[in-house]
Amino acid sequence: MANIVITGATAGIGRASAILLARKGHRVFAAGRNSEVLEELDNEYEHITPVSLDVTDPDSIAAAASAVSAALDGRSPDVLVNNAGYAVVGPLEAISDEEWVRQYETNVLGLVRVTRAFLPGMRERHQGRIVNVSSVAGRVTLPFFGPYNSSKHAVESISDSLRHELRPHGISVVVVEPGAVKTRFGSLEQQQIEHWIESAPAYANQLRTLQQFHRNLHRKGADPVSVAGAIVDACENSNPTPRRVVPFLPGSAFIAIKALLPTRVSDWIVQRLTGLP
Repeated sequence: MANIVITGATAGIGRASAILLARKGHRVFAAGRNSEVLEELDNEYEHITPVSLDVTDPDSIAAAASAVSAALDGRSPDVLVNNAGYAVVGPLEAISDEEWVRQYETNVLGLVRVTRAFLPGMRERHQGRIVNVSSVAGRVTLPFFGPYNSSKHAVESISDSLRHELRPHGISVVVVEPGAVKTRFGSLEQQQIEHWIESAPAYANQLRTLQQFHRNLHRKGADPVSVAGAIVDACENSNPTPRRVVPFLPGSAFIAIKALLPTRVSDWIVQRLTGLP
């Protein structure tokens, strides 16, 4: 049995992962902002301990780290799963500085701050694992997804750096890259696209086309439980692959197109796939 902290555990992939790990007998510290869902998880699952956590608030992070340490008699968790995140979608021209800052505060600096809070204990024990939930969007960029995609590109780079930094200290770093998943995440992205169709008329035709592509992609998306299975494997496997795309297709195909083909060709393919001129 491992002691596992999961951020963003009150919805979607994070919630599914917390439940699946708890059912397998691990002690799960389910961290998030939604107190009602945290209470529900606490009541329904024996091995889940709720932890109030806002990854954009340093005081909240410190309090959460202290609560976990106290529950473990001063020990650090065995695994930290950095899952908290959300997406800002829209034309770069129209998205405010405040929205960009909030995107990076959550998806990038939130991950860094939470990792920093739990890392010293792992390093002192010379044992631990960090699982960063990125996205296929961390390897491939879609039009109008610049804020979210770039934040996940940052997560990929930070994870690569950490993997090398922490290997001598007995700590492994794993990246899980979900593709389209059938969660509320996709519907919130749809709402933003709809908003910008009305509010940024210069881009309306492009956004309508992108909206249909996005809707079809998520309609065929993976069940969050399948992605949770990949996160569970990343927590349990004694020698997990450092980077895993889930589901393997079509995510790996998108990544290969971006990585292997000349930019003019990959741009043409993205434009064809999204239906943009």
